[in-house]
Amino acid sequence: MMGWIRRAVMQYAHRTGRARGLYKKMCNPAGLEWGEYLARWGGFHSVGTNVYINQGCNVTDPSLVRIGNSVGLSDCTLIGHDGVVLLIEHRFGKHLDSVGFIDIKDNCFIGHGAIVMPRVTIGPDSVVAAGAVVTKDVPPGTVYGGNPAAFICTTDALIKRVEARCEAYPWIDIVKQRKGAFDPQVEPMLMAQRRQYFFGDSDNG
Repeated sequence: MMGWIRRAVMQYAHRTGRARGLYKKMCNPAGLEWGEYLARWGGFHSVGTNVYINQGCNVTDPSLVRIGNSVGLSDCTLIGHDGVVLLIEHRFGKHLDSVGFIDIKDNCFIGHGAIVMPRVTIGPDSVVAAGAVVTKDVPPGTVYGGNPAAFICTTDALIKRVEARCEAYPWIDIVKQRKGAFDPQVEPMLMAQRRQYFFGDSDNG
C-alpha cells in the first residue's frame, strides 16, 4: 500500500512541481531522481542531463545557476547574491545590487560542505573538494580545495591516485562489475568487506 502511495506522490510531484516537502519526506529521492525533479521545477537557468543533486544541496538563487551534463552536487551551497547590500542601503542610503552567476560546466563534482560564491565558473572535468570555499574560477580538469579554494592537483592525477589506492582493496573486482556507482544488490556485501578490511574483527581499538 505504502509503495503505491509513494509512487503516486512521486509522479504527482514530478508532473506538477507541487508537494515538494511531502515528496522529499515520503519518497526520500536519491540524487539522480532529485536532480531530475529540480531540473524541471527548481528554477535553475538551465540544467543538463544525468545531474545528481543531494537533497541537502542549498542553492540561494537558482535562476542565476547554470548546470551542465553529468554534474554531481553533494550537500554543498551555491550562493548567488551578497546580502550586505541591505546593510549598505540601511546605513549609508545607497541602493545597490550585488549578485552573480554560477556556471558549472560538464562532468564536475562539488563535495560536501563546499561553498561556491557568486561570479564563479567551475570548468569542465573539475572537482571542488569537501569544505572548499570557491571565490574564483576553477580551471578545467583540476581539483580545488581549501578556504579560499586553491589548486590541489589535476583531475587526471586524482584519478591515478584513487586507482592506485583501489588496487589493494579485495573488493575491487566487485566494484568494477557493478552497475553504476551504487548497486543495492551488492552494497551489503561491499560494506561487510570494507568493515573487515579496515577494522578486522575488533569492535574497539
